[in-house]
Amino acid sequence: MHWLLIGYMFLFIHRPFEVWPALGDLHVERVYILCVLVAWAMWPGKRWLPNLQHLAYFAFATAIFCCWAISPWADQGQVVVENWFKILVFYLLLVTCASDPKGLRRLAAGFLFVMGVYMLHSLREYVGGRYTFRMGISRMIGVDSSMGDPNSFGASIVFALPFARAFWLSCQQKWAKLAILGFVGLSIGCILLTGSRSSLLGLIVWGSWIILRSQHRWLGLTAAAIGAPILFLALPDSLQTRFETIVNPDVGPENARISGLGRLEGFVKGMKLIAVHPISGVGPGSWRPATGSKLESHNLYGQLCGEMGLLGVMTFGAILACFAANLQWMRRAVKRDPAGPQSFEYLLASAVAMSVFLLLFMGNFGHNLFRHNWLWFGGFLIVARYVVQQRLLAETMRTNTWTMPGRILAWRARVAVR
Repeated sequence: MHWLLIGYMFLFIHRPFEVWPALGDLHVERVYILCVLVAWAMWPGKRWLPNLQHLAYFAFATAIFCCWAISPWADQGQVVVENWFKILVFYLLLVTCASDPKGLRRLAAGFLFVMGVYMLHSLREYVGGRYTFRMGISRMIGVDSSMGDPNSFGASIVFALPFARAFWLSCQQKWAKLAILGFVGLSIGCILLTGSRSSLLGLIVWGSWIILRSQHRWLGLTAAAIGAPILFLALPDSLQTRFETIVNPDVGPENARISGLGRLEGFVKGMKLIAVHPISGVGPGSWRPATGSKLESHNLYGQLCGEMGLLGVMTFGAILACFAANLQWMRRAVKRDPAGPQSFEYLLASAVAMSVFLLLFMGNFGHNLFRHNWLWFGGFLIVARYVVQQRLLAETMRTNTWTMPGRILAWRARVAVR
């Protein structure tokens, strides 16, 4: 079942039916997910993992449906809503099919592998002359059309990078270490070639996190201080100028400066929309018709407030609160877990924490509210917590004899891991 889910990850991220139109005509993604649902229904290993984060996601799903249903521009937002509920279905498959360390590790590794294939194919197409010319420069794009925009493509890579650290610290095989190094190098190269300033800032934040958490932070800081200028100088002049506009907008074309200001404008418009439609906003996916703008909000917080109003703010806030609660539980559990802080579950939880932070940070420059990452990463965290819970319970049962005090301790352990 895990391999079927990885196959759907490939279809969702790489989207070959958008690369080769013949596959799109056959609707392979619909046929595949229907087959997966049939296999899931018959698979005896599925299990529901209790966690409050499920309720937060379902509350957000309810808010999405209500905000869309009463929106004056419901027709324009229908595709966005349908796509998000498809992601919710995959989330349910994920959290019911993975309940053991092996399954969790396999699915997380499959996610990174799919991202690697996606980047390699996109790089091959870029070398072959497939790119977009925007903001006065040639920019790398993803092979798909749904999330292949340079900014979206770069963001997808940045959000996946924290998971590379989890595998680097938990893998001992040399081939695995080399594969992770290759993944990171490929990610950095693709991000730079997209010319996405927000993705570059996300890369810098991620790199700083890696270095500061390392035992060899001074060596890392030295390597970064030497390597960063070399990488920058190796870029074409057009990309150098593009990235220089982050600190000096005057060196670039006027449209690059306007693009940067557009992120702030998206936030301001979102505040105006929630003032007019305070409860439900203008509806998911209705930013353009509601504002008369040719562009999307390019700002998570403006998008959330403007498109979903207070319903969206409260339910999305609940999702973030559940992320924080689960991560805090993992931090407390590591003190009692015989597996120690270097077990894969804790490393994965740390990766999820960083990815969520990057989603929020880069939300200042992009409208990522309905991205799959919020659900997928939440699913990974829920499974990781469940695995640790079961391990702590087994350890408590093993170390206590079946005396009455031991039974009381075992009962307390069951309560504590929930």
